[in-house]
Order: sequence, then C-alpha cells, then structure tokens
Amino acid sequence: MKIAVIGTGYVGLVSGVCFAECGHDVICVDNNQRKIDNLKSGKIPIFEPGLDQLVIKNSNEKRLHFTTQIPEAVRICDVIFIAVGTPPLPTGEADLSYIENVARQVAQAMTEYKVIVEKSTVPVKTGEWVKRTIRFNCKSGVEFDVASNPEFLREGSAIGDFLKPDRIVVGVESERAADLLRGCYQPIIEQSVSFDLDKQEVIHQPAQGNRVPFLVTNVSSSELIKHASNSFLALKISYINAVANFCELAGADVEQVARGMGLDSRIGSKFLDAGVGYGGSCFPKDVSAFLEISRELGYEFDLLEEVIRINKLQRELFVRKVKKAMWIVKDKTFAVLGLSFKPNTDDMREAPSIDVINALLEEGASIRAYDPVAMEVAKESFGDRITYCSDPYDTAKNSDAVILMTEWDEFIQLDMKRIHSLLNYPIFIDGRNCFEPADMARLGFDYYCIGR
Repeated sequence: MKIAVIGTGYVGLVSGVCFAECGHDVICVDNNQRKIDNLKSGKIPIFEPGLDQLVIKNSNEKRLHFTTQIPEAVRICDVIFIAVGTPPLPTGEADLSYIENVARQVAQAMTEYKVIVEKSTVPVKTGEWVKRTIRFNCKSGVEFDVASNPEFLREGSAIGDFLKPDRIVVGVESERAADLLRGCYQPIIEQSVSFDLDKQEVIHQPAQGNRVPFLVTNVSSSELIKHASNSFLALKISYINAVANFCELAGADVEQVARGMGLDSRIGSKFLDAGVGYGGSCFPKDVSAFLEISRELGYEFDLLEEVIRINKLQRELFVRKVKKAMWIVKDKTFAVLGLSFKPNTDDMREAPSIDVINALLEEGASIRAYDPVAMEVAKESFGDRITYCSDPYDTAKNSDAVILMTEWDEFIQLDMKRIHSLLNYPIFIDGRNCFEPADMARLGFDYYCIGR
C-alpha cells in the first residue's frame, strides 16, 4: 500500500518507518526542511533504540521517502496519517491548530478518495472537526473518510510496540475505510513480527497462535480509548505512589504490597512501581486533556484531578526526603544520576528531574548530573546552572550525596563500592527503588528510598 505520514515527530517517524518495514511504500512529510534533509541522510532527531538503522535500511530499499510537500504525498498515497503535535495549552486543553492546518492542506490537495487518519493523540470529537474542515476545503468534492487510529507506543521500546502490539484500534465510519486500515496492518496481523533490541533488527515469522486483536469501533470510541488508557495507567502510578507514602507511615514495604496486589490477575503487576512520579510527553498531557474535554462535555472527572495532584505531590515529597537526608541543602553538592523521564529515551518533557533539580537549586544547592543520552536535551532546561559530567563516577566525585532519578541499567550495574569511595558522605537517595535497602546498608550507605 501507499501510505503518507504527516509529521515526523516521535509518533510519526516511528509509524512511518515501521509501516515501511512491513513492506509498504511510505512518504513521511514534515514542514521542517532541515529535519527532512537530515532524515534523507540517515540522521534522526530523536533517540529511540534501532530507529536510525531502520531509517537507513528502508530508505536504501526505496520503501521510505521524505518530503516537505503535503500535496505530493496526498496525490500518491491512499491512506494519510496525521501525526503532528498536539501540545498542551495553558488551560490543559490540547492545541489542535496543527491538526486543523494539515487537514486543510490535505483537503486542498485531494482529487480522489482518501482515508485521512488521526494518529496524533486528540480529544474525543476531533474527528468530527477534521471531517468538517476537509469538507469545507475540498474544492474537488471527492469522497473521503476520516478515521482514528491511536498509537500505543512507549518511548524506548516503540519499534517493538508498533510491530508486536497488544491491540490495533481503528475508529471508522465505513467498511471501505476499515478495509484500507486493515490492509495497512495486515503484515503485523498475519505475521509474528518482533524487534530484537540487542541485535537491533526486525524478525519476521509466520504467525503462531492468537493473532493481534484488530478492534473496529466508531471514531469517537477510538479517540476515547487512547485518553482512557493513558489516564488509567497514570492512575495506577499515582495510586501506588500514594500507597508508598502510606507504607512509610505504617512501617510496610510498598514493593511487597505491590507484588501481593500484582499477583491478582484482575490488577496485574505493570505500572505498580513506586517512585518519584510519571513524566514524559504522554501521561501529563493526556490526563490534562482528558480532564478538560470531560469538563467541556459537562462531566466533572474529579478522579483525574486527584491523579494529577498526587503526581505533583510525589515530587515535592521527594525533595523533602532529600532535605531530611541532608538536614541542610544549601551549599551541598548533589550527584544526580538520570535526567530523562524514563530509561532508553532522551525525552525531558515533564521529567521529574526538572522539578527536583530546580527545587534544590532554589535552596542553594549545586548539581552535578549525568544521563546516558539526555544531556544535550537537558541543557534546554538547565543551561549552565548545573555541571554536566562524563559518567556516573565523575558525577559522584566530591559530591555530598547521590540522587537517582532515572532507572537506567547503567546505574543499576554500578560499582557501588567505588561510588561510596568517591562521595564526601555515603548518602544515596533513590527515586526509583532500584536497590535493596539491606544491600546498601551493608555497603555502608545511608540509603533513602520510597515506600520501604
């Protein structure tokens, strides 16, 4: 099939590359000429394991193309995915101006039937506005369908998530649109496709056992599934963090509590890891947008307000924990390990490290920081207010305490005896519960964690 993906941000680029890997002819479109030039030469704007190799491979095999011209892509392709940004407005609502602009340009370029697909995360009812915009701007009067196909990609494992998903959801208004979208995903449905992260290669095998569920709904239900899913996962995180705070007061261990909960098949163990709170580009934005659209529709979704409040509070409580560990923060030097909001990404959007570091800087502390991939991106948040180090050991040298903010494997595998020897004081404050308290005590650390 011939597929266009408009927007080469995180979702658009991963989707376009993976559709090409499935054998489709894909055109990725972006209005940033420099980004397109870089992509044509194999340089990608984000860190995602394996993505650069797949861009080069599929470009060389002539299945993946890049352009700044929407009319060109619309003319050639049968299915057009809109994957532009929907950043939050100050009110918490999603900014849909980029969606509208692309819908207008697509409409003006259409001369025959197309399926226009919302791939960006958008509030429910956006499809109706996209359809209206296209109808008003399509001078040729050709038939078209607007569909919804939410993404469920996790940064750091996005290629595997796309190629071997838990489910594929499409919201449509016609069988014709459903059939075209089913065709887009047929290689994934018919085969067992996986991504070997270590070898960074895609493995295609005949499907065995159950196929990937292909759920067809109406457009509004599909739009809602994305916001409802992310908000529920954020709720699980806030819930276990609230339980962790209770555990500290009650003398319980949140990891044992979470394990006991997770063994219940109705609950499951995923997203029950207590820590300093969620961040990233999805959960904060999607929960806020879901809350705002519910208000617009006349429903006060108070539960979502509490999810947001707990997540913000978790960062404040962590700063208090740092102060408790140090007594006086002013003029102390902290070695911060991890800046990105999660491992295997350089994404700093809504990262807990930003709030924690800024709070400590305001108290007069000095920060030495290291992250395996997010250092350059972090400079946009911190500038020269902190010291950027070459590795974890350089970070710890002559620091008064370690603060672990991101659970990179590199940090979990550290030589902790060496870290101990480099610090002025043997204080380790773990925002992700990566280590066992008893082990850290044997190594001579004053170890602070969450909910244990």
